[in-house]
Amino acid sequence: MPNIHRVSLLTAAAVLTVLSLFPRIADATVVQFQTVLGDFEVNLYDNATPRTVANFLNYVQTGGYTDSIIHRVSPNFIVQGGGFKTDLNAQLSTIAANAPVVNEPSYSNVRGTIAMAKLGGNPNSATNQWFFNLANNAANLDSQNGGFTVFGEVTAGGMAVVDAIAALPTFPFAAPMGELPLQGYSANDFNGAVPLTNSNLIIVTAVVVTDSTVDSAGVAGLNPTPTTAASTGGGSPASGGGGGGSISLLSLLALSLFASRRAVRQ
Repeated sequence: MPNIHRVSLLTAAAVLTVLSLFPRIADATVVQFQTVLGDFEVNLYDNATPRTVANFLNYVQTGGYTDSIIHRVSPNFIVQGGGFKTDLNAQLSTIAANAPVVNEPSYSNVRGTIAMAKLGGNPNSATNQWFFNLANNAANLDSQNGGFTVFGEVTAGGMAVVDAIAALPTFPFAAPMGELPLQGYSANDFNGAVPLTNSNLIIVTAVVVTDSTVDSAGVAGLNPTPTTAASTGGGSPASGGGGGGSISLLSLLALSLFASRRAVRQ
């Protein structure tokens, strides 16, 4: 009997060793992005990027992303949000940032993934802003600035909404709104300094948890792509700034919105 017991333990250890050699399928909480152009769901990599997911879910649970806006679209690159919100009085304000999160660059910035934006030259500066990869940006973003932490992926069919946002025209307002996507607004409006309203903005009305079971990946069938970066050091910096506060949409054409800029460079 002792010999059988010993063999069983050795066999179990061998199985665990073999399993450790295979890529881990990430577990996921599921959240729904509710936007003025439609809703879509995102699976979060709870176990693979725990600090980043916990940080994101804290903003979700406290309503930080309610009535936030998509403030940047770079075609064939990214759709970015999470930094600013609007209210019923057409006042834009910065979303209060929590403490930065330690970088967790385990997975690759391929199309359909969501990743954290951060300050240039500071890999561990991610707070509230995130972006969706519109293309396979692995060659650039997996190593830039220590690698951008991918912490989830859009579920099947959801990229249709993200692509619809990306297809909107963008306008060069004052930084950090230099690539601001708008609907119902034209180049003539911009050149004529026609004031913006909430109806022009791409608003994320809410982000809500639709599946809080961390092992929901078994249903979703997630199999994220490992990062292509050989290391997590270096990378090209993106510019940063300071300040905060609020501004009327009616003044956006004429005034700069001074806020911390968390961006990624193409």
